[in-house]
Amino acid sequence: MQRHRLLPLVAATALGATAAQAETITVATVNNNDMVIMQGLTEAFEKAHPDITLDWVVLEENVLRQRMTTDIATDGGQFDVMTIGSYEAPIWAERGWLEPLDDLPESYQAEDLLKPVRDGLSHDGTLHALPFYAESSMMYYRKDLFEQAGIEMSEQPTWSEVREWAGKLHDPDNEVAGICLRGKPGWGENMAFVSTLVNTYGGRWFDMDWNPEIDSQAWQKAISFYVDLLNDYGPSGASSNGFNENLALFSRGNCAMWVDATSAAGKLFNADESQVADQLGFAPAPVAETPKGSHWLWSWALAIPSSSESPEAAKTFIQWATSQEYVELVGEREGWTSVPPGTRESTYADERYQQAAPFAGFVVDAIRDADPLDSTLEPNPYVGVQFVGIPEFQSIGTQVGQMVASALTGESSVEQALQAAQRATERTMQRSGYID
Repeated sequence: MQRHRLLPLVAATALGATAAQAETITVATVNNNDMVIMQGLTEAFEKAHPDITLDWVVLEENVLRQRMTTDIATDGGQFDVMTIGSYEAPIWAERGWLEPLDDLPESYQAEDLLKPVRDGLSHDGTLHALPFYAESSMMYYRKDLFEQAGIEMSEQPTWSEVREWAGKLHDPDNEVAGICLRGKPGWGENMAFVSTLVNTYGGRWFDMDWNPEIDSQAWQKAISFYVDLLNDYGPSGASSNGFNENLALFSRGNCAMWVDATSAAGKLFNADESQVADQLGFAPAPVAETPKGSHWLWSWALAIPSSSESPEAAKTFIQWATSQEYVELVGEREGWTSVPPGTRESTYADERYQQAAPFAGFVVDAIRDADPLDSTLEPNPYVGVQFVGIPEFQSIGTQVGQMVASALTGESSVEQALQAAQRATERTMQRSGYID
């Protein structure tokens, strides 16, 4: 009898030992919808991998970048998994800050990853981050408002058409802005959009000798157009709106048009999350002087910093979160419009996704068409569509983004803002040895 009474105690002790042995990995991620879904599936991962516990740090995009950059540059070791992008991955990999992912199992099917996305997360041909979702940019619009105004969407809209349409659709009395665009400063916030606008106006960040061209005529035209368009037909407080804020506005029906990430399509097309799902139209990102660089290429990816003390557990997690099995799990639990877009060929070949997401073919074509090696009308020395693939760009882009935002709010003129941005960028490039 004594032995039987001890069994529960033994079992409890064994369970306690198992729990004690579980490794906790800290995952830093952005507060975007797809990442929120990933966080919500923590239980599914931990059930499949009882020896690993997930601890989440979820932050707004600009804050996340600042925290992660500081931590990885100082070898802080706060995080085991970092959510980084196509900009950071090759730069951080070159510095030895990321674990190389050169021993992925055959079951992961790395060749199924879309090539432009895979290339953007590689250094010297080796992946250093796995894509959680990828995106280009496109135009969303309210089909009901277009029909009421007698407007027919062009096969390839131009920015001059967009301005004309915004004027007809702007209805502040009914809380509908003619257009919503990013205004929140940050190299990955307002400058992601602004850079593509500058590209299609024929501008570039640098000439072939790395001289900044931010005060050029093309930049003047593009930023003047942007400032006037948002001030005339944008929502109030546009300078505070980033991706998430505009997504919320469009979902509630407060925007007639929105040009932003293709990754928003699934949420906007989901009637449980969007009040305009049944009226959602989409079109290519608008063009001005040239189609080059008019839509961006980006991937949010999961990487393991070299400072992680649990790299194997972290690798198990990032393989799970970017696998075909994860796509299947999200499709079954959240619906096929909610699966992470833009990463795997198999997702776009899946009939369930094609049926649920009529925008699927359009999105994957936009991703394939975006060319980070040929993104401007005049040749440039850098890799990137909406960013410049050099370490200095994070500070340059954020600083310029603040100056563009000052022009948007009227704190400075467009000319003053761009002249200040030009001078600041010249100083940075001189200090870094790009120019004399």
